[in-house]
Amino acid sequence: MGETIGTEDKGLAADGTIRSEGSLEHVHADFAPVVEAAGFHITDAFGPERLHSAYLYGSIPRGTAIPGVSDLDLLVVLHDVPTGADTAAAEAAGTALDSAFPVIDGVGLLLSPARTLLSEEERDDGGFFVACLCTPLTGEDLAARLPRYRPTSLLARETNGDLALVLPRWRALAAAATTDEERMRLSRRIARRLVRSAFTLVMPRWGGWTSDLHRSAELFARYHPRHPERVEQIRSAAVTARTPSPDPDGLSALIEDLGPWLAAEYTRAHGTKAPRP
Repeated sequence: MGETIGTEDKGLAADGTIRSEGSLEHVHADFAPVVEAAGFHITDAFGPERLHSAYLYGSIPRGTAIPGVSDLDLLVVLHDVPTGADTAAAEAAGTALDSAFPVIDGVGLLLSPARTLLSEEERDDGGFFVACLCTPLTGEDLAARLPRYRPTSLLARETNGDLALVLPRWRALAAAATTDEERMRLSRRIARRLVRSAFTLVMPRWGGWTSDLHRSAELFARYHPRHPERVEQIRSAAVTARTPSPDPDGLSALIEDLGPWLAAEYTRAHGTKAPRP
C-alpha cells in the first residue's frame, strides 16, 4: 500500500492540529438514555464541592459504539485528589449504570484532579486526552486551558512510551485471572492498548490522528511492511479488542510476544516516558 492517500481524513483541523474526535451530536440514539443518566449519576454522586467536570470518551461519543458490546467510558475530574469515598462513589455509579442499561457492556470510570490534568508533567498525556479524546458532559471544559496538539514524536512518547513499564502489571493480572470473563476483559484492554501503541509508533510519519482500531492496524501495516508477522498480530489484536476471547494462550501471546517487541520498537523510535507516581 502506498504511503500517501491524498483524500484520506487525518483527523486534523485546518491549522494542522489534532481536532477533537467526539461530540454529543455523534451519540447514537440507542446510547442517548445512558449518556443522559450518566450526567445525573455523576452529579448526584460527587456534588458541586467535589465535581469539577465530567467527560465521555471512547466509541460512544465517536458514534461507533455497538449496542450490547461497547462499554461506557467516563472521565470524572475532581477539584481535589480522589479519596477512598470518591472511588467508592465512582464504582457505585458505574455499577448502577451498567445494571440499568443493557445497551452497554460495562462502565469504565476514571477519576483525576483538575490540577493534574493541567500540570506540565501531564501536558502531553492527560492534557492531550482531555483536549482531543474527551467530550464534555458537564462542568467547565478543561480543553479551553490546554494547548492545541500535533502528531509529533513527543506526543507519541508521552501517550504510549510507558508500554515496557506496564508489561509486568499485565503479567500479574493475567496470572490472577481465573475466569473466562476476567480473561476476556483483560484481553480486550490489552489488545486495545497494543493496537493504539502500534498506531502512535507510526503516527508522526503518517501525520494524523485516529482512534479507530482497524484503521490504526492498517496504518501500522502501511509503515511496517517489512514485519508481516507483526502486522498480522496487530490486525488480530484489533479484532480481539472488539470481540475478545477467553483463550489464555491468546492472552499470553499479547503479553509475552507482541507486547515486548512493540515496547522495544517504541523505545527505539520515540524513547520512554518517565514513570508517573
